[in-house]
Amino acid sequence: MASLIEDGDGEFLIGRMLVAMPGIDDPRFERTVLYLCAHDEDAAMGVAVNRPVEGLTVFELLNRLGVRSEIQAPSDLVLLGGPLERERGFVLHTDDFNSPDSTLAVADGVALTATRDALDAMASAYKRPRKSLLALGYAGWGPGQLEQELRDNVWLICDADEGLLFDEDHEHKWTRALAKLGITADHLSATAGRA
Repeated sequence: MASLIEDGDGEFLIGRMLVAMPGIDDPRFERTVLYLCAHDEDAAMGVAVNRPVEGLTVFELLNRLGVRSEIQAPSDLVLLGGPLERERGFVLHTDDFNSPDSTLAVADGVALTATRDALDAMASAYKRPRKSLLALGYAGWGPGQLEQELRDNVWLICDADEGLLFDEDHEHKWTRALAKLGITADHLSATAGRA
């Protein structure tokens, strides 16, 4: 499911997951699992997949926005995608939905849409993607910033899978992502040594 694009200086991490290390200096990212939707030499952008906005379901938000649902409303929670542009919604979804002018293919089977088309599709009996999540806001990095955070051991990198991306067990996604790497939280140190 991950698409790793190599360049002359290193690798871009589009379609991979960032797993916050214990002791991360920013409490907004404590125990966060982020899915990287964009990454190149100029910037990176990701969406947190395990930080629900307590008590706010996708269909309550759609109703507030005037999107009429054709289906029985599931209890999926809206996620806090990151600290930037929290008033803006991002729908991460399987690639069986595509809005020709606004969907960004991220990796095999996964796409991102940040327009009303995706909201309408989530409420549709016929256009609904097989799996999706709605996040408010995103995490972003400027040139070289993410690479420096990786060198500083702020994040671990793991491959994405549909369970980590889309299932509703938000409370355990961080420990599950660590387990994918063969790590348990009690074996991680909040400080890193330098060579």
